Amino acid sequence: MKRRPETRPTAARADRSLPTGPSQGAAPAPRAPRGRPYGDSGGPPPRESQSESAPQTRAAPGQEVVYGLRAALAVLAVRPEDVLQIACSGRSAADASSELRAAEERGIPCAELSDRELEGIAGSPHHEGLVVTTRPRSWATPRQLAEVLVAARGVALALDRVRNPYNIGAILRTAAFFGVDAVILGALAPGPDLASNAVRVAEGGAERVILCRTPDLGETLARMKSRGISIVGADAHSTQNAIGHRFKRPTILVLGHEREGMTSRVRAQCDELIRVPGSGTVESLNVSVAAGVLISELVRQA
Repeated sequence: MKRRPETRPTAARADRSLPTGPSQGAAPAPRAPRGRPYGDSGGPPPRESQSESAPQTRAAPGQEVVYGLRAALAVLAVRPEDVLQIACSGRSAADASSELRAAEERGIPCAELSDRELEGIAGSPHHEGLVVTTRPRSWATPRQLAEVLVAARGVALALDRVRNPYNIGAILRTAAFFGVDAVILGALAPGPDLASNAVRVAEGGAERVILCRTPDLGETLARMKSRGISIVGADAHSTQNAIGHRFKRPTILVLGHEREGMTSRVRAQCDELIRVPGSGTVESLNVSVAAGVLISELVRQA
């Protein structure tokens, strides 16, 4: 018989010296997906069947589904206390055998399912054979983030209405790769949460940086400036070359909407505007590509 999820108190998460915010409470445990528990002896992984209905398990309100091999493994490594259940395919069970066994030893239900069943849980065919359901991820408040940046003379990114989940995911991956401390998400659509596909594209980067969200990025940046944090905006029309630019610390680098750039309110908070120089054949870079160039230049001076 398949184990049911244990009811466990939410553990405090240690995240790059980030102060813990108010408790959100433990989310109700989801119904475990049908399938062979990982590690059972009893033949090969289940094969897909046209007559078999896929599980209807979806994240309950306040829960999150993380899919994609690297993204899900990062959750297991960074915040295992948040994981409520795991579903995997036979191939990912082999790729992540040690992580899955460790999860089962902690009492986390693990089921081996078909690709079609995993798609039903993830809501996407891009699950890469591993899906975890978790408690809500931690978000820093602007005040908490300011404390971290000032104390560490750190670096953060701020995304002004960047909405494409592929761009957001690529930026998070780049930020984690270069050791950026945090990413501030402003005015996301269609909602305030981080899109599951962005988490997948980030390849674990969403777990390796502090995340902060704000409905009013202009006001948040103004408060950051009052703490002595430098605000630098990326603007394709600026005359200031980003290559060789001397960045102050702590710094927040602001990247704007894919087509419209920064809003006037956000732009007004920038101490400096910089651009990535190009040939002029096209007007600008994709925002995630520009982020990579600018972050590389920013951290090179550390």
